[in-house]
Amino acid sequence: MTRYRQALLALLLTLLSGATVAQNNTNSPYTRYGYGQLADQGSGNSKAMGGVAYGLRDKYQVNFANPAAYTAVDSLTFIFDGGISLQNTNFSNGTLKQNAKNSSFDYITMQFRASRWAAISIGMLPYANVGYKMSQSYVNSDNSAASYVTTYNGDGGLHQLYFGAGFKIFKNLSVGANISYLWGGITRTMEETFPASTSNYPFKIQSQVDIHSYKLDFGLQYTQPLGKKHSVTLGAVYSPGHNLKNTAYELRQNGNGDAGTTVTRTDIVADYGIPTTVGVGLAYVYDNRLTVGVDGMLQNWDKVVYEDEKAFCKRARIGVGAEYIPNPMGRSYLAVVKYRVGAYYSKPYYKIGGQRAADEYGITAGFGLPIPRTRSIVSISAQYVKTKGTMAAFLNENTLRLCIGITFNERWFFKRKVD
Repeated sequence: MTRYRQALLALLLTLLSGATVAQNNTNSPYTRYGYGQLADQGSGNSKAMGGVAYGLRDKYQVNFANPAAYTAVDSLTFIFDGGISLQNTNFSNGTLKQNAKNSSFDYITMQFRASRWAAISIGMLPYANVGYKMSQSYVNSDNSAASYVTTYNGDGGLHQLYFGAGFKIFKNLSVGANISYLWGGITRTMEETFPASTSNYPFKIQSQVDIHSYKLDFGLQYTQPLGKKHSVTLGAVYSPGHNLKNTAYELRQNGNGDAGTTVTRTDIVADYGIPTTVGVGLAYVYDNRLTVGVDGMLQNWDKVVYEDEKAFCKRARIGVGAEYIPNPMGRSYLAVVKYRVGAYYSKPYYKIGGQRAADEYGITAGFGLPIPRTRSIVSISAQYVKTKGTMAAFLNENTLRLCIGITFNERWFFKRKVD
């Protein structure tokens, strides 16, 4: 058993070291808008179940999407959980196609029981990612020297380090909260160059915003048993929106190194906000073998101010998912594997030209693979995600994503007896 623990711990430490340098996991041109691509707030089992999480209570995995679920952990267990993703995306605007590959840090968390009625969780998660680069050429048929190329690129993102606690109020009722430190930076650049001209000098505008603020999340779960083998859990989450503490500036650069360069900096005073989030979920469990869940989530991005403007659409998401274990006490390995499947539909918050830019659909499937002679689990899932532009001129994206999560789950808090 010791070698399994050492191998799992080494892998999780590798994930943690990668998290400190992770910047973005996307090449999507849609991340040119706002904070970029919002990260999925779900652990390994949730990712394979269509993102369902609000009603899930699993004592073997951390459910940071609803902090009320922390109380599901038993008093002898310490959980250390981490995940990464690999993805391949095809971009198309109807005439041109492009392919990009990315890898990303998904989450790293830990959880343990603090008392009979309280549990603690600590972790680090991505909040949003920006990563794009695109160019467009403008040709002047009368004067080639006036022809130029405009290049747009951006990178960075926001991250959150959270401390959470869950409390069991009654036997079937739990509440919880996460307090997060939200930080990160986003850099965007627009550059014009004149390849055929020696008299027209390059021009560059670079904007930078750095965020250092907080985020609050509250959760509730109520479980109603329905006989000896059936139960239903209702979950709800709420996160208040607010403006973020920030520093921002803009650099304008004219000229090149040979003829001299002029750089001017302008500090920007503007509001950058995050939305109020409301989510509800329902999960049905049969005999600790079958779990079926459905989630709904709404974020009022249309009310959020970004650079002193209301630049987004309301975001909504609905997901369904299921997990099945043939026989939790079975001797066959395949009988104790967790089989998972799900799907979701989402309306992203991107707005282009005053209207919603895209719709998003996804299907998911995966496995929870027990590590022999331990209570630890390797979660592997595949996601197919289609982002479809709402107009013919908008981009379509098809993403195939592989998610790998490792849950180190051992009994650490018990007294050993020595004969």
